[in-house]
Amino acid sequence: MQPPVRYAPDVETVAPDEEQVIRDLSETLRDILDITSRDYGHAVRAVHAKSHGIIRGELDILPDLPPELAQGLFARPGRHPAILRISTNPGDLLHDGVSVPRGLALKIMGAKGDRLDGAEGETQDFIFVNGPVFPAPDPAAFLKNLRLLAKTTDRAEWAKRGLSAVLRGAERIVEAVGGESGTLKTLGGAPNVHPLGETYYTQTPFRFGDHVAKLSLRPESDTLTRHTGAIIDTRGRPDAIRETVDADMRAGDAVWTLRAQLCRDLETMPVEDPTVQWDEAASPFLAVARLYAPAQPGWSRDSADLVDEHMRFSVWTGLRAHRPLGAINRARRDPYRMSADFRAGFNRCPIHEPAAAEPRKGMA
Repeated sequence: MQPPVRYAPDVETVAPDEEQVIRDLSETLRDILDITSRDYGHAVRAVHAKSHGIIRGELDILPDLPPELAQGLFARPGRHPAILRISTNPGDLLHDGVSVPRGLALKIMGAKGDRLDGAEGETQDFIFVNGPVFPAPDPAAFLKNLRLLAKTTDRAEWAKRGLSAVLRGAERIVEAVGGESGTLKTLGGAPNVHPLGETYYTQTPFRFGDHVAKLSLRPESDTLTRHTGAIIDTRGRPDAIRETVDADMRAGDAVWTLRAQLCRDLETMPVEDPTVQWDEAASPFLAVARLYAPAQPGWSRDSADLVDEHMRFSVWTGLRAHRPLGAINRARRDPYRMSADFRAGFNRCPIHEPAAAEPRKGMA
């Protein structure tokens, strides 16, 4: 196995038109926010608006990690309070019959160290999706996909559910011949899988102290793995995912493993193109921490009020040692901050980073 690549600023390459594309991304997200806030009389996130699970837990950083893994937040063993938010990617609050990829945002408290510019508090955010690669190779393609998603905002929900069923069928056909379409899945063709059984990936790379890595969160306990591949029946149940996560999190304690995949070759494991899956044979995902969540309600009004209304999740909230890398991550910074600021202003509800003791409030 090759040694891990050493982080240096020149692992990134900025395209000449990147700033303009990022401005266009902000405008597209603002269009979504204008529509949804007008319809609901309340501002929700421009993407991943609907939460399906809000879970409190603790991240236990493993002892005796080898030097290449004992980096940044993971340099010292210890336990950190954490919050998980499970969601799906549309910016409007849809019937769960519209099946799209699952997202999982993880906020870790007590992350001490040098902060990224503008990163408040002492938290570290990682954002995951239940697939190893991002559906767009660069911000321009990301903008194109986002505009397609924006065009479906504020359209008849019954039509979206019908389209989702058609797209799921189309995706099964594509997969049957050995392919996969990120666009079909994003627009409603993803299988309606149980989110507690899924393995999640950052898809994009991050600085990992002296190195570069992608991260993954894998279910380990039987309370989670028993749901891997299970399909949720959403007929007549607009909040079926939320109801299912809530019931199944009450059934027992849950354990995930947080893993890091180190970049060992910038040619075959590129930083700037997240559509390329890094070869696990050349660099396997290696455990750096365990995430424990006691049996609890998987979603509640109180927890949603705390997390959905008062918190933001951003890959740019955290330590310099885990700086987001690549064009897609750079394109997330200003538009996602704009979305959070829009919510705070429209709802007249300040958004802030929680202190270590805060997650348990309202989340019993």
